[in-house]
Amino acid sequence: MLRVLFFLILVFALAIGFSWLADRPGELTLLFGGYQYRVSLLVAAIMVVATVAAVMIAWWVVKGIWNSPHVVARYFRARRRDRGYQALSTGMIAAGAGDSELARRKKKDALKLLSSDQEPLILLLDAQASLLEGDHDAARAKFEGMLKDPELKLLGLRGLYLEARRLGENEAARHYAGQAVAEAPQLSWAADATLEQMSESGEWDAAIQLVERQKATRQIEREQLARRKAVLLTAKARETLDADPTAAKNAALEANRLSPDLVPATVTAAQALFQLGDLKRGTKILEAAWKKEPHPEIADAHVHARPGDSTHDRLARAKKLAALRPNHVESALVVARAAFEAGEFTEARKSIEAALRQEPREGTFLLLADVEEAETGEQGRVREWLARAVRAPRDPAWVADGYVSERWAPASPVTGRLDAFEWRSPVERLGRIVEAGESELPQIAVIPPARQMSPAVAEVEAAPAAVTTPGAEDAQRMPDPKGDGPVAEQATGGDVETPSEVSTGGKEPTSPSPEASKPVVAEAKVGGQVDAEPTDDEAVGTEEPRQPPIPDDPGVDPDEPMKREASRFRLF
Repeated sequence: MLRVLFFLILVFALAIGFSWLADRPGELTLLFGGYQYRVSLLVAAIMVVATVAAVMIAWWVVKGIWNSPHVVARYFRARRRDRGYQALSTGMIAAGAGDSELARRKKKDALKLLSSDQEPLILLLDAQASLLEGDHDAARAKFEGMLKDPELKLLGLRGLYLEARRLGENEAARHYAGQAVAEAPQLSWAADATLEQMSESGEWDAAIQLVERQKATRQIEREQLARRKAVLLTAKARETLDADPTAAKNAALEANRLSPDLVPATVTAAQALFQLGDLKRGTKILEAAWKKEPHPEIADAHVHARPGDSTHDRLARAKKLAALRPNHVESALVVARAAFEAGEFTEARKSIEAALRQEPREGTFLLLADVEEAETGEQGRVREWLARAVRAPRDPAWVADGYVSERWAPASPVTGRLDAFEWRSPVERLGRIVEAGESELPQIAVIPPARQMSPAVAEVEAAPAAVTTPGAEDAQRMPDPKGDGPVAEQATGGDVETPSEVSTGGKEPTSPSPEASKPVVAEAKVGGQVDAEPTDDEAVGTEEPRQPPIPDDPGVDPDEPMKREASRFRLF
């Protein structure tokens, strides 16, 4: 555009000049070789301009002829390059789609038209084609070759990392991740693998420094980095709690500030403050967290804040904590546990019944069994509550990648993933799940002796969610027709047999059996029919539940020594 404008300005200037000369007549005289040449001024100006234009055109023609071989070569080179990039693009698309044959063919075309020094992506296409063909050794060699090029180093480390993870060589994978994160801490795959290694080895300070480096890049969300740093600070505080309570307090308080909903950080901060004698501040932190979301660990730390307190003092602290979140299942349970420890069984039963009305679960029935045994000692009722606990939903626990733990940990013991533990109910027991097509698995029915129940507990026991088995019919409780026998539990769908009929094959005994008051375990299929008629010896007592079939691959025996193969990677 500027060249066109300059040309127009030049033409306009010449036109003005010639017009000015035409309006002012004059002559130009030239003596040369004894001759005198006389022309007008306008003609002389035109001859000068024409001479200059002719010289410029001649120079352009000569220059074009002189540079024509280079121009022709450059044209064919550009055309070859365009064809090479087209082949490279098609090959990358084919590699992404999983077409190994097309990717390999286009890789060869790209190598013919382009050089690897000119376009490094050819090396990536070559490595991807080798992976698609299953030649992992060649792919690893090509990824190792990328490490020599600063532009391709991170790409090579990524490829070697994925290959090491595929082969299960975690040490090599973390080595490559460590090299990558040293140059680019914003890479999530490298940072996560390095943090997993540091968490396993307890290098909390180095892990926190890595998170700070990630924060400096400003390429990761601040909330995610704050949560990650809080988890690392909590782990550091828990490790140094007994040896250095002051350092543990500072780390835990910082973690609680970064992530107020992280319960282990709150509990650790309160415990450090308790050890330093700051009871008021530690209690305040626990009560603030309890108001947001009640948690058993918060309740336990609050109730046992002062080691010298009596059981009734702990009961008073439990009631104070429960008053902050009334009508919550955890509030009722914390009072029930403290009342049981203090020997206040009536108050413990009242709190347990309140918890059962809100959320019947395993731990509540177990606590009720403890209260029953301590207060009355009636083993029949104790066994009944234990049976209810087996069939009830499980209590929430710390769960990470299918691993259930009673205590929180900063990383998953299965995958090593940081901040993997969540407070939730674990997956239901295998024995409680009846899959479609697996109706051959037996259902264990416990036949306890008759007893009296409080109205609240009876209401909970009558709820289907507390006693049903997923995939099976609802269990029904039917009394003995004579009114003096134990209560039988069987799956709906078949005839109900009394314990005497089960033990004698359907015939009524002439005299009452002395074993009639003992609990009997009967095996019944889901349809409600008794699988077999047990003998007299088998009918009395408690049978071991039938185990589900063992899978073909039971896994690795932890006692069996493992044979380590030689590493396929060279750690640079």
